[in-house]
Amino acid sequence: MTVNSGDKNTSLGTAILRWMTEFSAQGLLVTDENLVIRSCNRWFEKQSEKREKELTGKNLLEVFPDLQTRGFDRYYRDALYGQSRILSHRLHKYLLPMAPSAGATTFAQMQQSARISPLFEGDRVVGTITVIDDVTERVAREMELKVQIEERERLLTSEQAARQLAEENSRLKDEFLASVSHEIRTPLNAINGWTQILLSGESDPEKSRHALNTIQRNVGSQTQIIDDLLDISRIVTGQLRLNLHPVNLAESIETALDNIRPAALARKIELFKIVESDASFVMGDVSRLQQILWNLLSNAVKFTPLGGRIEVVLREIDAYAEILISDNGPGISSEFLPFVFERFRQADGSSKRRHGGLGLGLSIVRNLVEMHGGTITAESAGEGAGATFRVMLPLLIQERDSADYPSRNAFAKRAERNFAGVRILVVDDDEDSREMLRYALEDSQAQILTIGSALEALAQISAFGPDVLISDLGMPEMDGYDLIREIRALPAESGGRTPAIALTGYVGAEEEKRVQSAGFNIHVAKPVDFNRLIEIIDSLLQSARH
Repeated sequence: MTVNSGDKNTSLGTAILRWMTEFSAQGLLVTDENLVIRSCNRWFEKQSEKREKELTGKNLLEVFPDLQTRGFDRYYRDALYGQSRILSHRLHKYLLPMAPSAGATTFAQMQQSARISPLFEGDRVVGTITVIDDVTERVAREMELKVQIEERERLLTSEQAARQLAEENSRLKDEFLASVSHEIRTPLNAINGWTQILLSGESDPEKSRHALNTIQRNVGSQTQIIDDLLDISRIVTGQLRLNLHPVNLAESIETALDNIRPAALARKIELFKIVESDASFVMGDVSRLQQILWNLLSNAVKFTPLGGRIEVVLREIDAYAEILISDNGPGISSEFLPFVFERFRQADGSSKRRHGGLGLGLSIVRNLVEMHGGTITAESAGEGAGATFRVMLPLLIQERDSADYPSRNAFAKRAERNFAGVRILVVDDDEDSREMLRYALEDSQAQILTIGSALEALAQISAFGPDVLISDLGMPEMDGYDLIREIRALPAESGGRTPAIALTGYVGAEEEKRVQSAGFNIHVAKPVDFNRLIEIIDSLLQSARH
């Protein structure tokens, strides 16, 4: 049988048309010059969920009105004028709304690229053909790759930042260790030298007296260094404790000025005091408040030039006592000001620095102020403009007609709530703190049991059956965190759901989160505001009843 070339072309064209209709992995949609749909392939039927017989003879823009809404109708008009248009998934996402490929949960619609082209018969446009590619999988891979690249860049940036931080910490550590060595060896050198002179027996009485004074002064310097290092260790481990009592800040300031006056006189520095209230009481640790004031004043004396001026101001602002310590020294640079309270930080940590010290004093001061429930800030207009340190401490509310030292009248308002029949368990290894809380709560008519250890409290909780637990956090053998975890593991009838208040010398979001994660309902910062404590107890009791 002879087959001519025309028959071959017809057969080939039929095979191609069948393949495009039934097996193509692209969508095909054909319209005439009036945009009336004439045919589509199987892929298009499957993805659009519309049968060819449902589409044939209908206007494209009527069947898919979204094309006109999104402005794609102009591309079809361009095609009828002989121009092809390409739609990118990056700009358009999709041409026609279709469900995405199976498993492509990232997208609400199939991601598509599409080509809208004219169909010619000779030189005349007789219709359009739309070819749609599903690029969802490729887009998903690109997005995943982009996320991986961004994550790698983030990790690289984080690693670089961590490396820089480690290098900075290493540098600060080296500077600190060098400073420790210098600050300890310097007084040792003087002590050792003058001791050898005294032992030689060649010194006259005047030189011997000078030697002993020098030794005593350097022993004091070395003692201060050791105390600072121990304080930092206690602060870091949470073992620094406050012995809280009502304290008159005016008296504390006067004592601190008396202690610093000899050093100021030696440098011809004038000390000025402005006290607006001579009865500003706070709940605090007398020795630690003295440490705060002495450190700030000695710092001011150290940095104030000969013949300079230091001013101390005490006044009351709302519920706080404000202490300002200002000098006309070299000031603090704007670059160093944000780091002035950080441990081991010094404006000049080099061997050429003009002033000694370990860079611990202001860090200790900040922690002590915060443990008293206050805040401290440093202010300076820049180098050469002096510096001001502002300490804010919560006032102890007292009756104005009471004696100079706060009496029971200072706590009279605590008794406004009656907790008759309420059992309160107080746990603190410090006897003074336990007695202070008993004293503060006993007017409320509550039944109060004070216990000195977490282990004893755990043994007593079922028998006593407290309605509220108040516990310190830092205690030996078993601390407050371990205590509350053990209690929360008990059945409800054995006290497992007892409302619990944590007493802590640390404040801040991280500490609050840690306390509540352990099982406490709330944490109260030291020093304790007794009116606030009464309100918290009342609130916990009310919640427990509902």
